[in-house]
Amino acid sequence: MNVRPIAFFFCTLWATHLGAGEPRFTLDVNLDGRHIEGLPLLWSRDHVLLGRDGRVWNFTPDEARDAHATSSTFHGFTAAELRARLAAELGKAFEISGTGHYLVAHTPGQRDVWSRRFEDLYRSFVHYFKVRGFAVREPEFPLVAIVFRNQDEFLAYSRRDGARIGTNVLGYYSQVSNRISLFDVGGGRTNGGDWQINAATIIHEATHQTAFNTGVHRRFGAAPRWLVEGLGTMFEAQGVFASAVNSSRPSRYNRGRLAQFQQLLRSRAEGSLEELVASDRMFQAEVDRAYAEAWAVSFFLAETRPRKYSELLARTAARPAFARYDAAQRRADFRAVFGDNFRHLEAEFLAFMAEQR
Repeated sequence: MNVRPIAFFFCTLWATHLGAGEPRFTLDVNLDGRHIEGLPLLWSRDHVLLGRDGRVWNFTPDEARDAHATSSTFHGFTAAELRARLAAELGKAFEISGTGHYLVAHTPGQRDVWSRRFEDLYRSFVHYFKVRGFAVREPEFPLVAIVFRNQDEFLAYSRRDGARIGTNVLGYYSQVSNRISLFDVGGGRTNGGDWQINAATIIHEATHQTAFNTGVHRRFGAAPRWLVEGLGTMFEAQGVFASAVNSSRPSRYNRGRLAQFQQLLRSRAEGSLEELVASDRMFQAEVDRAYAEAWAVSFFLAETRPRKYSELLARTAARPAFARYDAAQRRADFRAVFGDNFRHLEAEFLAFMAEQR
């Protein structure tokens, strides 16, 4: 089948749904002999399909064959359907445990080590935003996490997954596959320092995954990097991810990022707040500084202006899918929530951070 019939079919089907708002139908596409069912997100020079397992498929028109609608609605796989697919993909070396929102693949016999913790983090995340006035939504797909037995298996999988990671990476969340992947640093041991290393990775990556699946961030939008990583680093603190245990402000410090921010203050340039808001360049040029600044700004806003912080997240998540998000628009959105005076807000931010010990 050539490009024109598929594109014509899609545009015709899309047009029939416009009266009902955003069209949501299921399309079956043959990609190199593999049938993928999903929701069309973009159909132009590049095609983007959201699979029923939550994976994003990007392909060119000439790679697609035999596109046809299979349903006038779209639904992700149920937990039972996705569990069966994971079992077929991963094989008998993995046991798959289900919780309220998660499917976790892990070494057989370790259900209690992993599944409960992922689900607890999800519930803590939802609670954090609900009390701050953010209307989180239920995930459209079961959330998947894969815990590999060792680093070699993890790195081999990451290469197949198309992730560009180094040997110092313990785990990651992929916006393409919508999965968390990590390896068991302790090799089956769950106590002491080994577990704490795994826990830090789980907390950060599960925060990303939950945020992108509950509407706090939008997977198909250009979410500002500082908002994404600022939130991830905030949740690493016990007073945030487990506020029922300790709710004091010092318990909400990310101690590592606080120390890093204080150390970098001596060389911090005036206007860094506006630079962080306007672009992601700091993450490309000065990674440590960018993460420290992103945590500090996010912490300041969440602590002093929690409703407005939630409003900014909602505003950025509501942007159109695949739309460009340039510096001018990023500044405008920030100003619409926090006001026009970057210099005054930055002075208040620095004074607040100077008080944190």
